[in-house]
Amino acid sequence: MVHEYSKQPWKGLYLAFEVLVTSFVRLPVWAVTYAFPSALPRPTWSWRHAMAVALLRRVTTTAALVGGFGPVPDHRAVTPAKDAEGVWIDGVPYLITAELKIWSTLSDVEPIRIPGYWFGRKGISCMPSSPVQSGEKVFIFFHGGGYTVECAHPVGGLANIVRALIELNSHTPRALAVEYRLSSTHPLPDRHPFPTALLDALAGYNYLVKVVGYNPRDIVVAGDSAGGNLALALVRYLIENGSATEVSLPGPPGSLLLLSPWTDLSDSHDTPGSSSLINTEDFLDDLAKGSFVSYCKQAFLGPHGLGMASCNRYISPASLYPSVQAHFNSFPRTFISAGGAERFLDQIRTLKEKMVTDMGADKVTYYEATDTIHDWLAFPWDPACPATLMAIQQWLA
Repeated sequence: MVHEYSKQPWKGLYLAFEVLVTSFVRLPVWAVTYAFPSALPRPTWSWRHAMAVALLRRVTTTAALVGGFGPVPDHRAVTPAKDAEGVWIDGVPYLITAELKIWSTLSDVEPIRIPGYWFGRKGISCMPSSPVQSGEKVFIFFHGGGYTVECAHPVGGLANIVRALIELNSHTPRALAVEYRLSSTHPLPDRHPFPTALLDALAGYNYLVKVVGYNPRDIVVAGDSAGGNLALALVRYLIENGSATEVSLPGPPGSLLLLSPWTDLSDSHDTPGSSSLINTEDFLDDLAKGSFVSYCKQAFLGPHGLGMASCNRYISPASLYPSVQAHFNSFPRTFISAGGAERFLDQIRTLKEKMVTDMGADKVTYYEATDTIHDWLAFPWDPACPATLMAIQQWLA
């Protein structure tokens, strides 16, 4: 169960147990097992890669059980960083309308001031000039972590993705990573359910356009895993409410970049033979009650309940349930990546099909990395990283 050993002294005892068992039992067993090609999880995996994924899976499971390995920067403060510049981003209560206002009231959440972190490619300043150079593009990045873990700060593991993206194209030399509020539930306090993260994402986007001065057409909205879900929700809100008279929303972005996006929080893709059930090589755990993914759903959905994921286009845009009427007309050009060995593969394929149907094949670029785990760009050691980054580079050009 998630956070089962999050309190001391149990956390320290369990971590000591895990280190000993993994070092002297699991690692030797894996090493011998994967020495036989027939025992490799995937035929294309090397011994080294199989070992790395097995260890990643164990570390991920352990982190969920103990509630993380240490304090992580969050929305409450701008934490100094060596290779990024932190800023405060004001909340935007004046941009909340329609369903978002209703959902916010039901969840009892409001826009607040949050941190953001500017990343710049090597050799330039992290912060953009004022005014922004005409035609200069920028990423706004939303990190993954199931809406419950990780951070936008450079010390977070997913900052590897941001650092890689800003080096791909000289016309997109910077990225703003938004420190949105994370959700939690029992045994932690119930905090920041849907649509809290969307309120914070909207604040970050508005900051880029109205404060810094970027043209919406020059913004690439990007996100991995749950961050991809958030990126989709933000773009949907901007498009669906762009003509609203009671608010003055910034225009939609010019591009959308989705990396292993979590696009169905319902169970519509959890059927026998589906990737969510058979891709057990992935480092994500199973979907059973008490698992990390299950905890993330409960924390994120909060007072709305799990049923909300089966009928809400902002939460589950790729759901197969007919009650989810998610259309993608007027969405910007989009790049979608998926790993052939990840649990979210089927739902990402469904998203691609829906977007192609509504937008046309010329506006949707889909990249599927063979036998690759979820969110692999976060792990520079994954052999699929160079080819994936090259594909994104070509799409950005």
